[in-house]
Amino acid sequence: MSQTHRSYLDAQPSGRRSIGIAVAVLAHALLFYGLVNGLGTRVIAIIKQPLETKIIEEVKPPPPPPPEAPPPPPKLAAPPPPFIPPPEIKIATPPPPAPTITAVVQEAPPAPVAPVIAKPAPVEVAPVAKPAPPAPPPPPAPKPRFRTNVKPIYVPPTEELAAAYPRQAAREGITGRVVVHITVAPSGDVKEAVVKESQPKRVFDKVALDWIRRYKFEKGDDEFETEQEIVFRLE
Repeated sequence: MSQTHRSYLDAQPSGRRSIGIAVAVLAHALLFYGLVNGLGTRVIAIIKQPLETKIIEEVKPPPPPPPEAPPPPPKLAAPPPPFIPPPEIKIATPPPPAPTITAVVQEAPPAPVAPVIAKPAPVEVAPVAKPAPPAPPPPPAPKPRFRTNVKPIYVPPTEELAAAYPRQAAREGITGRVVVHITVAPSGDVKEAVVKESQPKRVFDKVALDWIRRYKFEKGDDEFETEQEIVFRLE
């Protein structure tokens, strides 16, 4: 029993070998048969046909959505105007004060009073038949009365007199005085002005006459005469 089982086991591998050899022989026979009948040529012809190449396009992703519009910039308040410093205002220094001219009114000496001479009483004479004498000429108009210590009610500003001060006299430091004889009309205006005395001569005459002709006196019934003195000096 044991020997029979062993022989069975030894007989199995030899049977498998036989089957394998038979399969190999059959494959070679089929290969040979194919070569003989042109099967290999067909295979080569099939290989020689052009190969079709298909390019597969890459699937493009969908375009991104359009970007959202940025929010409008915030409204900013207008900046304040730039600071502009105020312009410098240069104030010119006032010119030096003009020389002060003081007008001094000097009292004129009183006019001499003529002595009054009493006429003798007429002597009655018996009338004689004689022709009547011619009528005497009319007496001359009375001379304007001279007044002293008369002060004008209006005198021009001394600044105007200082402005009219002769330039050469001011440069040389010359001072002086002028006495003016004036006639005043009833309206109070100066009717006539004449230089009576001046020191130095003819330096301040014109300025004094122009200035005194602007004097105003109180109104009256008659015209009168008086004298006024103007002193020119530098201070």
